[in-house]
Amino acid sequence: MFWTVTLSLLEGFLTTVKLFALTLVFSLPLGLLMSLGSMSKIKVLRYPIVFLIWVMRGTPLLLQLLIIYYGPGILLHANVWGSGDGGRFTAALVAFVINYACYFSEIYRGGIQSIPVGQYEAGKVLGMTNSQIFRKVILLQVIKRIVPPMANEIITLVKDTSLARVIAVYEIIWSGQAFIKSAGIIWPLFYTGAFYLIFSGLLTLLFGYIEKRLDYFR
Repeated sequence: MFWTVTLSLLEGFLTTVKLFALTLVFSLPLGLLMSLGSMSKIKVLRYPIVFLIWVMRGTPLLLQLLIIYYGPGILLHANVWGSGDGGRFTAALVAFVINYACYFSEIYRGGIQSIPVGQYEAGKVLGMTNSQIFRKVILLQVIKRIVPPMANEIITLVKDTSLARVIAVYEIIWSGQAFIKSAGIIWPLFYTGAFYLIFSGLLTLLFGYIEKRLDYFR
């Protein structure tokens, strides 16, 4: 029974890791673009992005998952996500990417705006362009400052992936819960906690290492 449970949880855990990894791949660059848009002087660009960030940060991810998955079918009478497990996973991924991009955008924005204006001015005095100032002077300092809050959000993402089960995405907790109905046992649910703890622990060590490597700005 132990190996049966382990294999089933590993299958669900692969889905969890896939959702986690793809969310980061898409939401990190999207968050940076959104942060730049939210600081833009072009109001037509800035206001919609600021409004989207406010909505996504102010409503539960669980609600967003339900709306994004069921909304198009109800409003447009069209199955935009496709059928089966692939369609549910795609809808969950879209919801996670938009949600976390909004959170990441605020972290990026805080990091960028925390850099003293004098550094921009010094770069211009030296004849650097705005893009050169950002890449060579600002960016490395921003990365140093945003690593701790980014680490918190990314570790939170590990646990938030469990919310995907609300639209029947077969992740690890879904796998563990299935044994309650099929075998009448609950210990697989506690077993899932070990997967989360190990995964989060490895990420904590990774970000601790990254922070030490970025100590050049002390």
